[in-house]
Amino acid sequence: MKKNILISVFATVMTALNSYSQEIFDYTKNPYGLVYRNAITENGPGQVNIHPVTYELNGNKISANVYTPANYNPAKKYAAVVVSHPNGGVKEQTAGLYAQRLAQQGYVTIAADASYQGASGGEPRNLDIPQNRINDVRGMVDYISKYPGVDADRIGALGICGGGGYTFAALQSDKRIKAGATLSLFNTGRVRTNGYQDSQMSTIQDRLKRASEAREHYVLTGESLYEGSDRQQTREEIIEAMSKLEPGTLYHDGLEYYSLTHRHPNSVSRYTTASLMDLMTWDATAYANLIDCPLLIMSGSKSDSDYMSREAYEKAGTADKEYFIIDGASHIQTYYIPEYVDAVVNKLTDFYENKLK
Repeated sequence: MKKNILISVFATVMTALNSYSQEIFDYTKNPYGLVYRNAITENGPGQVNIHPVTYELNGNKISANVYTPANYNPAKKYAAVVVSHPNGGVKEQTAGLYAQRLAQQGYVTIAADASYQGASGGEPRNLDIPQNRINDVRGMVDYISKYPGVDADRIGALGICGGGGYTFAALQSDKRIKAGATLSLFNTGRVRTNGYQDSQMSTIQDRLKRASEAREHYVLTGESLYEGSDRQQTREEIIEAMSKLEPGTLYHDGLEYYSLTHRHPNSVSRYTTASLMDLMTWDATAYANLIDCPLLIMSGSKSDSDYMSREAYEKAGTADKEYFIIDGASHIQTYYIPEYVDAVVNKLTDFYENKLK
């Protein structure tokens, strides 16, 4: 019986390998390391340009990309949008895609790697503290508000997945952001506490104990313990792992996106175990009543994370809010599938044009 099961699994993996046809992006083929469709390969007059920049934030050097519109003229005044990447993501992936697409619509945009993550500085690596991520949003606002040609009174924000939860939280206090949007919002605090779809309620105290022990381990040894692995799996291992998950779900599609089709070496899914002490005592919606700016929350009609977007929308204090459904899309598919990206960009363009007047 066991032999038959192994043969069946092997056959499934080989079939998937032979039939796999998703477009795969190679970061080494792009001079800026970008891994998305129609990414910029060189700057030139009359087109959207990319500008790698660094700046200091709370003692860390932040790595970011600024995108300027076609025929950008610093003597003019532009609205700007700050774009926050998903958990485990980096600026070269979907955050960069949306920053570039919004620049094509005439906005100056910025996508930055979170502190302690990607190409940004900070030790220990992959520290995941909610307040740091909220400050990363504020830091992008700091930087872009002083960028030549940017009208500091017309700054919007877009947060994707985990970046959506942190952007939602930033809107509660940073009133420099005049219009906020989220895409496939992921409330990291709620998930780290309750589990995805509230599936780990019975282990909350055990995980807090493990986080506390990890912090003590760091104090005594200087070594950080991690949730998840930073080992790069082989293509065969990735597809085999995908075969055990339901297609269209966050974890199946996320494995495909981050480990196969849009892989980037700076993008890792792990985070320090001690971070759970902060994550599990935080919720993106805790002060949602303080949001008073125009708000757009977007979610795929087939997204299994939709319950978090719904909760955020319902709790948001602003009367000027809209819930937009991307028909047919799952959570991860909103990151890159052309028809869904087009739908999101069209909606964002209309939203920002009306709210950042």
